[in-house]
Amino acid sequence: MSDPELRIGFPGWRVALAASLASMAGFGSILIYSFGIFLKPLSVEFGWTRETISTAFACASFTLGICSPGLGWLLDRYGPRRIVIPCIVTFGLAFGSLSLLTNNRFQLFGTFILIGVVGNATAQMGYARAVSSWFRDHRGLALALLMAGSAGGTILVPVVTQKLIGVYGWRATYAILGAVPFVVALPLVANFLRERPGVGSGKNESDEPRRRAIARAIRSRAFWLLAATLFLAAMSTTGIITHLSALLTDRGISRGGAALAVGVVGGTSVLGRILTGWILDRRFGPRVNMLLLFTTAAGLLLLCGAKSVTTGIAAAALIGFSMGGEADVTPYLLSRYFGLPCLGTLYGFMWTAYAIAAALGSVLLGRAFDSTGSYAALLLRLAFFTFVAGLLMLGMPRYLKATGSDDELDCSARNPANHLTVGNADSVIQT
Repeated sequence: MSDPELRIGFPGWRVALAASLASMAGFGSILIYSFGIFLKPLSVEFGWTRETISTAFACASFTLGICSPGLGWLLDRYGPRRIVIPCIVTFGLAFGSLSLLTNNRFQLFGTFILIGVVGNATAQMGYARAVSSWFRDHRGLALALLMAGSAGGTILVPVVTQKLIGVYGWRATYAILGAVPFVVALPLVANFLRERPGVGSGKNESDEPRRRAIARAIRSRAFWLLAATLFLAAMSTTGIITHLSALLTDRGISRGGAALAVGVVGGTSVLGRILTGWILDRRFGPRVNMLLLFTTAAGLLLLCGAKSVTTGIAAAALIGFSMGGEADVTPYLLSRYFGLPCLGTLYGFMWTAYAIAAALGSVLLGRAFDSTGSYAALLLRLAFFTFVAGLLMLGMPRYLKATGSDDELDCSARNPANHLTVGNADSVIQT
């Protein structure tokens, strides 16, 4: 085969597969997609309101948002293995310690804050730069494989969590899930996670060129449009995922049916990530993301009136497919507009927007239910915000044909996204 990136033996695919499986046992799968399943057991055990428990998730999200740029800088500076391995250990221990939870809310909030500090290094952000370094023409597909791992976790985690709680109780379930990162992620990262030779970390280089490149990127129109879009979308989607199981059971749907709907989000997100990754290598990314966001808005509207398992699953399928695709889009577009050397740091800033929005969405949904007994009115507003996020993609500039390698440190200088004008998406020159 003439294309080396498509050879079965190409080492980049081993890195992508290992990263995919490792991310399945990280923050994005285990914490987010088990949270809604634990919501009612914790409320019954300690008498906490849903807003109180959602505040714990907000603590993790806000902390994750604050710490992500620093984690990204460390990933760019020292490479993934040195950063990801200790974060996996900390995440597993902290999540497992929730099995010892007492009625002290500060213990709950403190544990979630610690999870937020290290969480993103165990999710796709910890692996995106290493995977991207191996690919150029098929980077979208490689990132899709990475994202499919955490999506695969979202299929298993809700259903398995529900069954484990039913058999062993919520405390033992926290302990079992806390052991998963040690069994799955840690060996894979230690043995397989590598950047392409010649890319490496910047630990022996001056940080000044990197700082200038990051500063130019942050001043660009493309960066802020991506951040605003991600904020609006995350507030709507991640917030509702943390409440989806409770929302459906409130409407008379069985716990098993609700857990199945949450699992459908994960299943369709796998399909969304793989298909979107394939399309991103062939079509203009911002237009692809716009269609995905419109799909999310449609799913939220459908969820407003969901009173049966069938309708709940249909809404979950739309939301899951589009969420999966959107997860591909952010690192892909960052690498296309700004290159690889500052990808970790810029991705960290994007995660700040994502995490703050996710925390806000979860708390607002908890407050909406506590005050009105329903999520419907807020769901309508969130659907509107997601539609607006899709429209923002019309303002994204076109890519420029690369004049050098993605490995160039002064990456944003060759692609000044803030000075470009929007062109016909069909005439975009992709690198």
